[in-house]
Amino acid sequence: MDIALHSPLKGPKRNIWRNFLERVGLSADETVDSTVLVWDEETLVATGSRQDNLLKCIAVAPDRQGEGLLATVLTALRQDAFRAGFDHLFLYTKPVNANLFAPLFFYPVAATGDVLLMEDRQNGIHDFLAAIPKTSAETVGAVVMNCDPFTLGHLYLIETAAKSCEHLYVFVLSEDKGCFPAADRLELVKRGTAHIPNVTVCPTGPYLISSATFPTYFLKDRDQATQIHCQLDLEIFTRHFAPVLGITRRFVGTEPLSVMTNQYNDVLKATLPTYGITVTEIPRLTVSDVPISAGAVRAAWCVQDWQLLEKLVPETTLAYLKNRT
Repeated sequence: MDIALHSPLKGPKRNIWRNFLERVGLSADETVDSTVLVWDEETLVATGSRQDNLLKCIAVAPDRQGEGLLATVLTALRQDAFRAGFDHLFLYTKPVNANLFAPLFFYPVAATGDVLLMEDRQNGIHDFLAAIPKTSAETVGAVVMNCDPFTLGHLYLIETAAKSCEHLYVFVLSEDKGCFPAADRLELVKRGTAHIPNVTVCPTGPYLISSATFPTYFLKDRDQATQIHCQLDLEIFTRHFAPVLGITRRFVGTEPLSVMTNQYNDVLKATLPTYGITVTEIPRLTVSDVPISAGAVRAAWCVQDWQLLEKLVPETTLAYLKNRT
């Protein structure tokens, strides 16, 4: 048996990998950083890949299951992840596969009928939420934002939401998939909302997952990927975040620019009330009748249009952008 790690996987072996995944009903995810191939002489018998701290495309040949090859793949991926600086790993799989990964120390976080999210820490999400400051307020709301970067539109949404509840949690997406680092985005929101006394700004950690890393490689109906992602995200929010933090209200901004975000808002409005969580949609702040967006801010920043940026972002964000030129 030969075990090889490729970072990245190239050449003829990549085609063999693609064909192997297709034979077991998966599609190759071309975004992965590293791939483990397990060979029995010239035959590929198992594989698994990693993208940052997400394990993907894990498969064992049907006629070789029960031989411990899954453990072999996961061990190699764990070692690769550790070398890359990741010590907390996640994987997506089908719910029927939960019993395959449980003996290998992966624990369920949340599931829908189509997708199961697992992590390699038994109490990972519980420990994460335990570290967030709690409030004794009776009406607690939440906003989840990317803030790439923090704009006056984001600030308007937060200020409006904060007036509608006794305490407001603002969760800033922790994934480093945007233009600005996650740590910087979080800090900009904290600075930009420091004047609002009933606001707590927190990272989402790895739990409120963005569509940037949500996998589709094992979904039969790719067109439903956005809906399935929303369902899993809401399962995590309603099963873990809301009960622990006492959240009974969720605030979103109207979304005239992104079809995907607008679909997500529709799912929120249809789903959260069944869990006792009201959803309030707040009209987007506009400048010259154009909705403020982080995309417009990034475009203006690229050409250093400071006059326009003064109309789009708080002073704290403006100072940050000037320091990054």
